[in-house]
Amino acid sequence: MSLLLERTAPLVDRARTSGVEARLLQVLVFVTVGLGSCEGYLLEYSDTLTKVPAALLVVTWFAVRVRRLRTPQFHPVHVALGLLAIAVLASAAIHNGDTFTMQYTQRWLSYLLTALVLLDVASREVPARVVVWAAVTGAAIAGGGALWSFLVEGEPRASGPMEDPNDLAYVVVAAVPLLIALFARRPRPDRTTSLPRPAVALIGVLVVVLVLGAAVTVSRGGFIALGVALVWLALRRAIPGRVLAAAGAAVVVAAVVVVALFPTLVGTALNQKDQVAGSNVDDRALRWEVAATMIPEHPLLGVGPGGFRSNYLGVSHNAELAEQTPVAHNMYVETAAELGLVGLAGFAATIGVGLWASERAVRAAGDGPERLLPLGVQGSLIAICVASTFLSEQYYMPLWSMIAVACALHLRSRRRVEP
Repeated sequence: MSLLLERTAPLVDRARTSGVEARLLQVLVFVTVGLGSCEGYLLEYSDTLTKVPAALLVVTWFAVRVRRLRTPQFHPVHVALGLLAIAVLASAAIHNGDTFTMQYTQRWLSYLLTALVLLDVASREVPARVVVWAAVTGAAIAGGGALWSFLVEGEPRASGPMEDPNDLAYVVVAAVPLLIALFARRPRPDRTTSLPRPAVALIGVLVVVLVLGAAVTVSRGGFIALGVALVWLALRRAIPGRVLAAAGAAVVVAAVVVVALFPTLVGTALNQKDQVAGSNVDDRALRWEVAATMIPEHPLLGVGPGGFRSNYLGVSHNAELAEQTPVAHNMYVETAAELGLVGLAGFAATIGVGLWASERAVRAAGDGPERLLPLGVQGSLIAICVASTFLSEQYYMPLWSMIAVACALHLRSRRRVEP
């Protein structure tokens, strides 16, 4: 007996260590993804604080993989991420003397590395639901901050953890389809697939906070993205009619209450949005035109990471007196202008593989409730892609975390069907 215990003790120790590692990775993933949606609050204290969770996640992941001598399981998105990384580094090397090159190169590489790590751990140690809950929690905090800044602090357009209300709307709206995924429950013989009432009530509260939080930003692009995602999910039969009706009724009632209690604030916000709506459209059209001018001049590798901002003044001939170094307000044309056609190909392939992977995971799940999880992730990714037509969102966590979890779900589904 003593000999048996002596031989099995290392195995027990390794199992316990693996459990500790898995829990640590789950905590770091939750904090990294969650803070990505409300990191503006941390930026008020220190820029370094926003980088600590992701850095700890990468270091822990690397240590675990080295200890276990395991490499990441291959996925087609690795090829796209590699091509994008090559374009970023090559473009940065050519334009290394520009004002924003190093800053934006670090942003690109940090998000590419974080996406790689999230994909690997979400396909192994960390359940995909942890990533989903992290994204929803962070967005709910951001939505609550939006409501606070609007109703309590009296801002005409909510900002909360972000200076730009449009960026805030993007983060909040991207989380709404993920609530669909939270309805999914793995069927077991000893329980039904329906959620308990407290869980339904919690999801209802989250719907109200997220939708009203997006509403007080008065962002048209955000609501266009939300509308497209919800229509898609309805067509895929991810949202039962009664659930959609109940959620819509809750949002309408909450909106009526807000208008009744704060009529002056609501009127001021709508008037301000009406006054700037025309100029916003003109400014974005001008910036898209400038980006389109940069692409043929530097077709292969672009004007460098952050180069749109540093070259905007010269290319536009000082067209905007109020804004000398703006972003393009379109993720795709800005990427094409800064990283060229090579970078755009890698970027578009990364997003495309994420959407393809989510669809493969949906089909692998069949008609059961488990299909709601990849469908919710797919709806979120669709909302992100639509909203990014009007915004430069390549430097925000929702895009990369949803691509990573979509590909992780695909890898998990492949392991289930393979012998």
